[in-house]
Amino acid sequence: MAGIPHSRLRWAIPFGLLAGLAASESGYPPPGAAEKSLMLATTTSVDATGLLDVLSDEFKKISGVTLKWTAVGTGAALKQARDGNADVVIAHAKSLEDDFLREGCGVNRRVFARNFFLIVGPSADPAGAAGSATAAEAFGRIKAGGFPFVSRGDNSGTHVRELEIWAKAGGKPDKGYLETGQGMAETLRVAAERRGYTLTDSATFFGLRGLAGLKPVHENGPELENIYAVIAVNPARVPTAKYEEATAFIAFLTSPRGQKIVGEFRSKSGRLLFEPMAARPGIDLHK
Repeated sequence: MAGIPHSRLRWAIPFGLLAGLAASESGYPPPGAAEKSLMLATTTSVDATGLLDVLSDEFKKISGVTLKWTAVGTGAALKQARDGNADVVIAHAKSLEDDFLREGCGVNRRVFARNFFLIVGPSADPAGAAGSATAAEAFGRIKAGGFPFVSRGDNSGTHVRELEIWAKAGGKPDKGYLETGQGMAETLRVAAERRGYTLTDSATFFGLRGLAGLKPVHENGPELENIYAVIAVNPARVPTAKYEEATAFIAFLTSPRGQKIVGEFRSKSGRLLFEPMAARPGIDLHK
């Protein structure tokens, strides 16, 4: 596998596994077949919401492959893949993903879902961020007033987007700025405790309980679109990577069956958390 040219890796289809994806509704592998597994390094939101649990069960049912995963920020997920500790990655930071692909560490990137980032803050919104025309303006108001802002500070997709917005707002605040170095759920809890602001993906915010006192103060701007992509690890660079199983998982995520699960997944309160994107007309799957 290590000698397969990059061009073939991008388009190769593992016939045996993908045949299972189009098989009968039961989809189980033949009795006695060796169990296969796949290691995923993923951004935290698809795990924290419970979406991965549903996807992994269905993927196992139709392919016979057991999906295992670690949930970390996008930067850490891509590092795990570079270090040979993952076979496939789910990420949501295009600039970091592009670096990963340019290095030859990843192939066959496909967009499969989106939601939006939100700026959330205290219910009273003392910075007046809700009246802002753009995310950068909202950040600027928070900065000008010296109000607490809690950042993940972990090179995750959310942190990367936050820094992009701060750059447009003239840079990070000199005071009131706290980095947790932790995931989205814990960062939201810290923001709630400190009555501060933060940037979050909508799925984690609306899927998490116990965030009394926080509310969205700026949302739905085009600069807040949050695209999720899945990328196979290149076995030409990481010989231990299970490319066949990774490609089968990518095919499942972007199939009508996988997209239906993504599009129908709801929080406990009944809110839809992700929008399926693989079959959306006019969408570039490499976006």
